[in-house]
Amino acid sequence: MRAVTAAQMRAIDAAAVAREGEVALMRAAGDAIAPLVDRYARGDGAVVAVAGDGNNGGDAYAALAAYDGARPRIVYGNPEVRGSEARQDARARARVAGVEERPLPPDPETLAAASLLLDGVLGANARLPLDVRSGALAEAMNRAGVPILAIDVPTGIDPTTGAADASAVYSVAAIALGRPKLGCFLDPGRDHVGALWCAPLGMRDDDAAGDEPVDVLDPAAFRALLPTRKPESDKRSSGAPLIVAGSTQFPGAAVLAAWGAARSGAGYVTVAAPEGAASALRAHLVEQVVVTYDERDPQAAVRTILDLTGRCDAIGIGPGLGLSDAFGEIVRGVLDATALPVVADASALYHLAKRLDRYREKRLALTPHAGEFARLSGEGTVAPGARLARLRAFVERYGIVTLLKGRTTLIGAPGITYANPTGSNALATAGTGDVLTGIIATLLAQGLAPADAARAGAYWHGRAGTLAEARRPRGVIARDVADALGEASDVPRRADGLLSFF
Repeated sequence: MRAVTAAQMRAIDAAAVAREGEVALMRAAGDAIAPLVDRYARGDGAVVAVAGDGNNGGDAYAALAAYDGARPRIVYGNPEVRGSEARQDARARARVAGVEERPLPPDPETLAAASLLLDGVLGANARLPLDVRSGALAEAMNRAGVPILAIDVPTGIDPTTGAADASAVYSVAAIALGRPKLGCFLDPGRDHVGALWCAPLGMRDDDAAGDEPVDVLDPAAFRALLPTRKPESDKRSSGAPLIVAGSTQFPGAAVLAAWGAARSGAGYVTVAAPEGAASALRAHLVEQVVVTYDERDPQAAVRTILDLTGRCDAIGIGPGLGLSDAFGEIVRGVLDATALPVVADASALYHLAKRLDRYREKRLALTPHAGEFARLSGEGTVAPGARLARLRAFVERYGIVTLLKGRTTLIGAPGITYANPTGSNALATAGTGDVLTGIIATLLAQGLAPADAARAGAYWHGRAGTLAEARRPRGVIARDVADALGEASDVPRRADGLLSFF
């Protein structure tokens, strides 16, 4: 599913209106928003909508008209504004349904006593900085201390860039209508969004035009990407990744990467590690094969690792290796000689920096965090709001699939970028990146292309982190994430047509 800019959304919306009619679309939007009211409302107070003058305000009227719960319904709007035919229809239906209409501005006491506020001020039509009235309405909602459900985009968030006005609404959840807006995935906008839902409303990606696309993996697309075992599968045909990881100082990184590979469905996991790490690895890895090499002889180590590749389908390299010249020679020697697809992380990124030009034709995925990306790109720290542009420029320069970790992980591939919609701050703990390396190595071994393995791996890893956090609200560690992968692969189908992202 496409994450769209404001201009792309206007094009998609115009095409949908031409097919379906504006009134029908707004009624469908109201029907999609209404089921979320009771999900996020707190207590038994009224549901209070703050409606702007445009169609975002019309969607607020439509939502209250469609809501059939027990809570009272109040909408603050401008009675002098007629607006579009769809808005007029929604307002009329709200009146018939018993919604109480009051003039703007909203009464602070009414807002504070509400069970839920619906933010229908601007949506995807925001222009920053906010005008005085819109800013005041956003501030009033924030001050109320009540959960806010934003319609389309929280007021004050730029739908394209994610920039935030000083008065921007902080919502507990937002429901994107038609398509999710790109700004909801980018900092600082994501901090204002909360949970993100999407009601597709029958709209089509093909109606968007303009910039290089940014896609978001939805549950159906993830299920389609995830390889399944055939009935006649054996352990090697189920995926046989080689994990080149660990060192005497950091053996745990190899263990976690191997667990990530195994728990994501690999049939045969081989770990190549220095001799000094062998005892620690064999104490923790029972089902996986550990093969050692002497890192003091890099050329012999490369030969040992390359011998293993004849029985493997992909390589995950880098976690816990170390930054010595010897390890650099090993990383580059393996990557230069192998024809297998590779995911490179951690120490491997250090050793590949300034040598990326030679790997343009490789089936390769890089998985840096922000600091590693700063070094890889050679352009220093990534400024807030610049992640997407920096990643696109890097991928255009080198032609290598790159997964840039962050609150919203971005996966860049030639001609397209993917925004990962899953995960939580539970993943902000040592070793979770090693688990991700193992997942992607398995997906590569099972036949996925680097871009698909990276985006499916990020989605799966994020879901596993969220499930681990649900089981253990505090103190999630990397092995919890690996252990949650099996359950996380079972993405539920949503009968209500809503797609939950964050």
